[in-house]
Amino acid sequence: MMKIIVHPLYFAPVPLYVQLYSAKALVVDDVSPFVKQTYRNRAMIAAESGVLPLTIPVVHNGGSVAMRDVRISEHGNWRHQHWNAIVSAYRKSPFFEYYADDFAHFYEERDGFLMDFNLRLHSVVSELIGLEKPVEFLSDEAVRVTSAVDFRDIAEPKALAALKEGLSQPYYQVFAQRNGFAQSLSIIDLLFNTGPEGLLVLRDSARIG
Repeated sequence: MMKIIVHPLYFAPVPLYVQLYSAKALVVDDVSPFVKQTYRNRAMIAAESGVLPLTIPVVHNGGSVAMRDVRISEHGNWRHQHWNAIVSAYRKSPFFEYYADDFAHFYEERDGFLMDFNLRLHSVVSELIGLEKPVEFLSDEAVRVTSAVDFRDIAEPKALAALKEGLSQPYYQVFAQRNGFAQSLSIIDLLFNTGPEGLLVLRDSARIG
């Protein structure tokens, strides 16, 4: 088993967790510059009307800013909007009532830095789905990445869309009968729809991929 290098993403897409299933550790790239319009601050969920993006506003004054230094903007009412969208999309899913309280408080608090917020969410998701792996940071000089596999491209929507096979096995989705199965959604889509069985979806996807 090898380490994988990733960007810290907002409710990362399922394919990243497929890769994490077979990894021994997650190496977070906290030093590369923040890039707009990526999954660093955007998550995709399956709403009744189709795939819906949820974007966290950030403080960005131009120039190159390392991911670990990007602050969340508290202008507007994005926390309320995101949580309402999540509730609307997944309240009828089989496991929403079991896990909702684990995430609701994130949308009532104030987190200064985007990376910290993303990693806290990742920690909760990993615990609930049963996929806890050590987390290391690229900025740590003691971390060795010579044999690590680079999956940072998953942060880019176009790069993720180009991976047409082996992303994840189809699983139950609330609106699949109406909209078809939506590929490569946020990990919370898998969690709310399949609960503990989500780990088996990741396992089977990793074997095929």
